[in-house]
Amino acid sequence: MQIVINPHRGGQKLAPAAPYPSTDAARVAALLSQCPAADETRLVDAGQLAPLAQLWVKDERTRMNLGSFKALGAAYVIARHAAETSDKPNPQTLAGSTYVTASAGNHGMSVAAGARMFGAKAVVYIAETVPESFADRLRGQDAEVVRSGADYAASMEAASKAASDNGWVLLSDSSWEGYFELPRTLMEGYLQMAAEMVQQCPEVPTHILLQAGVGGLAGAVAAYARKAWGDAPSIIVVEPEAAPALQASIKAGKCVFADGPDSIMGRLDCKEPSLIALNGLARDADLFLTLTDEEASSKLDAMARAGLETTPSGGAGLAAVMHDGAREAMEINEHARVLCVLSEIAE
Repeated sequence: MQIVINPHRGGQKLAPAAPYPSTDAARVAALLSQCPAADETRLVDAGQLAPLAQLWVKDERTRMNLGSFKALGAAYVIARHAAETSDKPNPQTLAGSTYVTASAGNHGMSVAAGARMFGAKAVVYIAETVPESFADRLRGQDAEVVRSGADYAASMEAASKAASDNGWVLLSDSSWEGYFELPRTLMEGYLQMAAEMVQQCPEVPTHILLQAGVGGLAGAVAAYARKAWGDAPSIIVVEPEAAPALQASIKAGKCVFADGPDSIMGRLDCKEPSLIALNGLARDADLFLTLTDEEASSKLDAMARAGLETTPSGGAGLAAVMHDGAREAMEINEHARVLCVLSEIAE
């Protein structure tokens, strides 16, 4: 476990060309109000898992029947495109369009579901290491699945080339130089979750823990939490020790590549951060903490017994709260009111 205090808090962007995350939750709510499956997810009292005054867990496992918070991301972008194309979007509004992405998990499902809803085609590139069971889930959403490359970076490169060669829409959940508009809208979709959290919490949290891969969830929620609650909560970003892309970038004062071994926190095993998320978290987060694979996985059984079964990625923030040493490092005591996100279903 490593912890870094953010020296950039409230300061300048670390990626000058990239924007900050959106905080326009009302725009998201207005669009999602037209979706019958867009019911809010529950906030769970999980006080039995750690000696705190309050421990709240935002349970995203049922989000729009897709199993994770990412249902609010790519599908929201595609719904936005449909709404801009027609006053009355229908299952044929985007017929003839193709969205392409790379995915190691739930982002691909969101692209596929959004495309299917409005008549577009989805092509999802996955690495050789991605389980065939996930490929089958994508096909169940009518996506075309293409295996390419040994890792996510290689499959992303293949997806980007396919977009350029075929005139398809590249829809990534990360952002890089020259690619900001769609990922910023995608992150904006996550504000629905953040707005629900603000409404559901009976008191202002003292601490918010947000797990991060490229940082989309963490960047969006942190930005909205600051808008709603100001400086009251301490915001902590949790990453795998094998992939501390945000922590390393915060230490370096610029976006850096954080190379390392594969992590069992596969959804968070991202070696380079989203530039939009990096700008937002440099401004909004207080601490950046890493967990080893063992520190994350060792808490899963207790979560499951509490009715919060998930993966090492989905429960990373909660695992940090349950870890005695991490709580001490984060200055979380028995009087704290802590908010976490359970971001995906168990596999």
